[in-house]
Formats: sequence, structure tokens, C-alpha cells
Amino acid sequence: MSDIANALGPLFLLILLGAVLGWARFPGGDFWPRLERFIYYLLFPAMLVSTLATADVSQVPVIRLGVTLLGAMALMGLGLWLARYRLRLDPPAFTSAFQGVVRFNTYVGVAGATALHGTAGTTVAAVAVALMVPSANILCVLAFIASGTLGSASLRQSALALLRNPLILACLLGIGLNFGGIGLPGWSFEAIELLGNAALPLGLVAVGVALRPHALWRSGKAFWLSSGLKLIVTPLAVLALAWMVGLHGADRDVALLFAALPTATSAYILARQLGGDAELMAAVITGQTLLAMATLPLLLHGFGVN
Repeated sequence: MSDIANALGPLFLLILLGAVLGWARFPGGDFWPRLERFIYYLLFPAMLVSTLATADVSQVPVIRLGVTLLGAMALMGLGLWLARYRLRLDPPAFTSAFQGVVRFNTYVGVAGATALHGTAGTTVAAVAVALMVPSANILCVLAFIASGTLGSASLRQSALALLRNPLILACLLGIGLNFGGIGLPGWSFEAIELLGNAALPLGLVAVGVALRPHALWRSGKAFWLSSGLKLIVTPLAVLALAWMVGLHGADRDVALLFAALPTATSAYILARQLGGDAELMAAVITGQTLLAMATLPLLLHGFGVN
């Protein structure tokens, strides 16, 4: 337990630092929204490209990892959709609960995988991001469409945003450079790697800044349902699938970590743009992030991650 706490503790401290900075409104103005865009569009893609372009991806069991992570994501999303009438949530609240179950915080995931398993963990995490980011985005947009919360214009905008998603494009570029045998020649590797190194600490602080504790006053059935499914049931589903397909070692550990992550802070933007319940989404993001500080170490320790 102490090893896991030592690995994840610094990550949570950076998130809490961000929460304090957000509460203090330091440094003020639109600094944090602009920095978050800088991280999302440049620093984090640089980290993905530098990792995937040079990693020995052949050492990652991509198919078994994909079956485990995407299988659990699909099962949770389908189960929630089939139960939507019994849940008695209005369409905007349902889409926010759905995002809370399907989406995941990439910054915490990659930082946690690196802290637990070093370079090997970073490589598995980058592959997981390449698999999960497009899948989660597609499932969430489909949930908005099926719930009837967005019009045709929003649908076109969503499709274009998916095609321009910087994380998806970075994964495709990194994999293409890797499989093409090009890699990152000359000084390009060091330069891009330096950019990528700044992504995780700044990203974790930005996660904390995005927390909205006041939104927790609106948390109710949808919040607890979404959080229970995301932080407890999804990891158990991943463990079952990992056992079925024979995923083990660092690959299983990273899959479990990604399954137990709180939802993504970007879910708030999607909820606001596509007709979801944005205030409920803010409560889900904040509550899950705070709860994950307790559930993540307990889950990882309980299931033998080291």
C-alpha cells in the first residue's frame, strides 16, 4: 500500500495545489483556460507522439488490452443505456451521468501509469489512450444524439471536433512514425520529449483548477450512480475481462488504473455544448476526482498492483 501511496500521492498533491490556485484565482484573468488549451493542443500531444513514435509497441498486447478496456467501456455504456428508463433521469442529466461513466482523465492515467511502472507504464498508457479516446468520444456523442439533446448543427460540429481531436491525431502520428520506421530523428526527439515532459505536472494542476466544489450541492442520484459505476463497477469489469483474455503484469495494472480513473474535466465542455446538464457534470467531475483519491489506492492495492 505504501508503494502505491508514494506513487499516486504526488499526483493528488498537484491536483490539490491546482484546487487551491483556482480558489485563490491566481494568477487571475484567463490564464488557466489558455494554459489548459496549451496543454491539450500542444504539450500532451507532444508527450503521446514522443512515446508512441519511439516505443517498442510490439511488447504491448494491443488486442488483449483493447478487448479489456473497450469491452468494459462498451458494457458499461450499453448497460447504462438499457437502464435509462428505470433510472428516471431527464435526457440532459442522463448524458452527464453517461459521460461520467465512459470518459476518463488522461492526465491522471498517464501520470499514474508512469509513476507505477516507469517507461513501460507510459508506453502501455499511451496505447490505452490511443484506443480509448476515440471510442469514448464516439460513445458519448452517440448518447447525446440518441437522447435528443443536440441538433444537426451540433452533430456536424461534434463530428468535425472528433476528426480534429489533438489526442487522436497525436496517437495516429506517433503510431505512423513508429510503424514507418522513421521515429523522431535528430534533435526532434529531445525537443518533443521536453515539451511532453511538461504536460503531466501542468495537466494535473489544471485538473485541480477545474474542480467546482460548490457544484457538489447539486449532486444527487445521478452523481452517486455515475460515480459508483465508474470508480467501482468498471474496474471490476476490467479485472474480469483481463482474467478472461490473460492480461497480466504491468499491462493489467495499467488497464485497472485506467478503468478506475475519474471522468475527464473536458466532459463539462461537451455537456455545455451538446445540451447536457453542465452543473451536474461539474459535480460529477469534482466528486469523482475527490473520491478517486481514496478509491484508486485502495483498488490498486487490493488487487495486487505493485
